[in-house]
Amino acid sequence: MKTRSIVAAVAAMSLSLGLAACGGGDTPGNNGGSPAASIPADGLDDGTELTMWTRAPLERQAKNAVEAYNSTHKNQVKLEILPNDDVEGKVGGAIQTDTLPDILAGDVVRIPYWVQQGVFADVTAQIDGLDTANLQKGHIDAGTLDGKKHTLPFVTDISVMVWNKDLYKEAGLDPEKGPATVDEFLSQAKAVAGLNKSGVAGSYLAGQSGGALVFTLFPMMWASGEEVLNEDGTKANVASDNAKKIYAAYNDLAKTTNGLGAGSKEETGATWTAPFQEGKVGVMQYPYTAVTGLFDTVDFEIGVAGIPGVEGNQSTFLGGDALGISKSSKKVAQAWNFMSWLMSDEAQQKVFADNNDTASSLSVLENGYADADERTKIANATIKDGRAPVAVNFNEAFNAAGSNWQLLIQDAVWGDGSQVDSLNEQITATLGG
Repeated sequence: MKTRSIVAAVAAMSLSLGLAACGGGDTPGNNGGSPAASIPADGLDDGTELTMWTRAPLERQAKNAVEAYNSTHKNQVKLEILPNDDVEGKVGGAIQTDTLPDILAGDVVRIPYWVQQGVFADVTAQIDGLDTANLQKGHIDAGTLDGKKHTLPFVTDISVMVWNKDLYKEAGLDPEKGPATVDEFLSQAKAVAGLNKSGVAGSYLAGQSGGALVFTLFPMMWASGEEVLNEDGTKANVASDNAKKIYAAYNDLAKTTNGLGAGSKEETGATWTAPFQEGKVGVMQYPYTAVTGLFDTVDFEIGVAGIPGVEGNQSTFLGGDALGISKSSKKVAQAWNFMSWLMSDEAQQKVFADNNDTASSLSVLENGYADADERTKIANATIKDGRAPVAVNFNEAFNAAGSNWQLLIQDAVWGDGSQVDSLNEQITATLGG
């Protein structure tokens, strides 16, 4: 942890220095390239080579998009996959040397900060020219500052509840019925824990990964009728009565033999999906982009449902990556050609729906999955109830190693919960409230 903290601090410092170097300088999108305002509606497809960075967790979807574009266009996108932990340092260094790629995709919760710091070109006119009413809005909103728009959805990664049907059968549970409330989640997880099978746990939680924790626990709060942030992202609301009921369920599991998988308390996020993949977890929240790859590769049956709240309902975290044109790009019109193409229903169908991944086009979500796995249809149906939290300092407040959010969960799940209220206030302070 000490090494990870140092690396994270160096990366954050590198990014901060890089952003400071670029702040207040060139007008985004006019850094030697085509002024954003003059970009044709469809951009330019003239055989230009474009560079693009994306994160390793979304490698498969990114490759599908780039391969589909390159096979049908004169322009060619050269994709570079960045290890998740290297993104901040890599972007920070590239800002200092003005060597950002033409197209940059990033974690949607990090996008507001990058936009505030001028990393992306202002493409308001181009985005407004699209049928945005037919697009998932969360990733557009994340890149909007003072009415100026900078980003579009790239890969929408949603969180869902998954369960191991084989373990459910062994535990005497209905394998076709996942949890519909937090109490059902607790009782089903405890039933699997009660099997007392070696290495098998009722559930799993990434206790030291702020990103995984918001991805899994925020939907339970949203489904319970809570908002985790105020409208401008400067105040936290993760100490509500409903939030405490959710923490209490996990605290109960933490005190139950085999309730939470071994390593949950120390899990930094690097391996948090592995125990379920190995058939060792009864029920847990999971990224849908990851679970689709398991349907035909694991030797047990998987159930999928929305993530329930305290009294029912469902929600999901509209995660994944948004993408924009960097301020370093001198090929803005060509980069926009890739982005506008990706928003077309034809591309959304080919790149995402046909691969059981989540489209950003609402019409494709509604009509493009007729032959899809039923579990994909269940997952898609949660999007209308989902949220994408927007806050400039979200990373520092929630995702960063050692954040107050991580400390809150450690106290609520593995401690006595006495610090939940004060840590919620400290999260608010970090958010700027």
